[in-house]
Amino acid sequence: MAARAKKTSAKKTQTVLTNTARSPEPAEFTKEEELQFYHDMLLIRRFEEKAGQLYGMGVIGGFCHLYIGQEAVVTGTVKAIKEGDQVITSYRDHGHMLATGMNPRGVMAELAGRKDGFSKGKGGSMHMFSKEKNFFGGHGIVGAQVPIGTGLAFSNKYLGRDNVTLVYFGDGAANQGQVYESFNMASLWKLPVVYVIENNQYAMGTAVSRASAETDFSRRGLSFEIPGYVVDGMDVCAVKSAADEAVAWARSGKGPIILDMQTYRYRGHSMSDPAKYRTKEEVEKVKTEHDPINQVKNRCIKKGWATEDELKEIDKKVRAVVADAADFAENDPEPDVSELYTDVLL
Repeated sequence: MAARAKKTSAKKTQTVLTNTARSPEPAEFTKEEELQFYHDMLLIRRFEEKAGQLYGMGVIGGFCHLYIGQEAVVTGTVKAIKEGDQVITSYRDHGHMLATGMNPRGVMAELAGRKDGFSKGKGGSMHMFSKEKNFFGGHGIVGAQVPIGTGLAFSNKYLGRDNVTLVYFGDGAANQGQVYESFNMASLWKLPVVYVIENNQYAMGTAVSRASAETDFSRRGLSFEIPGYVVDGMDVCAVKSAADEAVAWARSGKGPIILDMQTYRYRGHSMSDPAKYRTKEEVEKVKTEHDPINQVKNRCIKKGWATEDELKEIDKKVRAVVADAADFAENDPEPDVSELYTDVLL
């Protein structure tokens, strides 16, 4: 009888969690909010395009993973947090840096390995940080940021702070064992953390359907009693609405929550990836029908909030900021050799 009661209880819990997995309806945003979304996503897009150019010219070395196509995810989620909340992510991180307000000059300088970069030229594309913006990296090891981000959430609860941590990772990293250890601890201790899975459909060159037995990543936390949403990660309004609910959930003391952001990257996994595992038609279909920036652009024009010329002017200003960042990075000197021994535990 006890075993039967326990089984019934578990079934009820799963039903509740499954019901919370609905995705919130995209909210209606004001003209100012939509134009800010447009500006912020365009800044990431143009920055990444320039980074790709500089990589091809040899100004940027090492690894470089571009965020083109996924701009709505970080733009919408970061808009849901407040000052003091933390952000931590993987090596596809330039967009997150810009979204948290890090100066494009400093980000580009770090990509080029220059002394005024956010990690003094020693971190490069995958490893830069900003204490001022509560941005904790940039991590090159797949999934490594998940336990670190969970630890940040633990510190918030331990110290009695009213803050939430956003932990971003991809669909490939979602299969790492340390992710589930983190889920267990976060749920057990009701930690204020939002796990944002940037599901761009391909873990490096392997499609989600070939690598994951459970492709609905919002359900990955059910055995730990963590609820989740599946979200249209190509629509910044849908992202913002889901992030608002998720952050409120975590901040209220209910514990962790998962956002399965259905998104898509237009470029290869990294600059060295020719992406031959996808057809050109597949990529073009997403660009044509679901591009996150064009969705905002079309809404603004349809509602009479901006003309084509006004949106082109925003693009012009964004390009100027990115060009300035590139010029700064190319002319910024390399760090002194003595910098090799700073901020290093010997």
